[in-house]
Amino acid sequence: MPRITSAAQFLPYILFCGAILAVPSFVSDPFLLNKFARYLALGLAAAALALSWGYCGILNLGQGVGFGLGAYAMAMHLKLKTSPVHTGSAGLPDFMVWNNLDHLPWFWQPFHSGLFALAAAVLLPALVAALLGWFMFRARIAGVYVAIITLAMLAVTNLVFVDQQAYTGGLNGITDLAWFEMGGVEFDPYSPAFYYLSAGSLAFFLMLGMVFTRSKAGLVLRAIRGGTDRVLFFGYDMASYQCLAFSLSAGMSGVAGMLYAMVLEFASPTFMGVPLSLSMVIWAAVGGRGSLLGATVGAILVNGTQGSLSEAFLNSWQLILGALFILVVVFLPNGLAGLVHNLGARLSGRLRGMAADRAPSALLNRR
Repeated sequence: MPRITSAAQFLPYILFCGAILAVPSFVSDPFLLNKFARYLALGLAAAALALSWGYCGILNLGQGVGFGLGAYAMAMHLKLKTSPVHTGSAGLPDFMVWNNLDHLPWFWQPFHSGLFALAAAVLLPALVAALLGWFMFRARIAGVYVAIITLAMLAVTNLVFVDQQAYTGGLNGITDLAWFEMGGVEFDPYSPAFYYLSAGSLAFFLMLGMVFTRSKAGLVLRAIRGGTDRVLFFGYDMASYQCLAFSLSAGMSGVAGMLYAMVLEFASPTFMGVPLSLSMVIWAAVGGRGSLLGATVGAILVNGTQGSLSEAFLNSWQLILGALFILVVVFLPNGLAGLVHNLGARLSGRLRGMAADRAPSALLNRR
């Protein structure tokens, strides 16, 4: 029975991953593939937030920090790969030339390597989150105070990237990026190859996250969300587990930011802005923060709805979308995933009741 239950929990993830990987078989429009790839990247960011918020109770209002660091790590590599028309003397990025730099800064040098950029997009956000989490969780900071600290971290990071214009491009960010290339394959953001890269990354991290949440560490994280006293009573190092969840969430968010920079072909300080980070919270809440898949679907649905409404209602689409958010939060506190779970539980209960009713009549017929 436990094996059947476990398989049933993995089935929606398998079906979803199969569905998104099959999209290029039915969609050939490059613009739509690019748009869908962008939605999948944002879905991964929402799943990353659900890992820390939904499973461990850590509301991170600064999720954009990891997202932005991942985006800038990849953008720095792709900027160094652009054609000479977008660079100055000695291959310097254009914004460095405009700021009178005559040589490439030392911390830009390793980003000539694509492998280093990939590693930095994951490890740098995770490291920053681990350091911040170590100070917060060792001091037993929790609840709204974590939300405030992460929001302050987001504001500080955004100001640093805007202020250091000579090294980050300032308000304009890093633009005119080359296409990512790995193993002799060039990933045009409008091609099926890039869509598979985005969909494959989302599928991989969803399945990996599902396995992690089903592990012993995942059970401890859910216990922390339910109440810290019991976890401490059983002798677990609660701060270490919280740092783990916080870091893994940031690393996943870095991958999402990396894909987002590749699909948009630029990295901007707005990736570390308050509006985007708060939007991630809304996506996770709408889809269901207690489910990685629910948060992912929530992000895809919200962004797809936003795109459709903005085209149909140029001036009032934000009001309509806001009303939808209010309705979902009021009537579906556990999000769409909670609604599906409740419907499934009711259906299962009815089937069991029907089976129980049939059992006595079957015995009488045998007699």
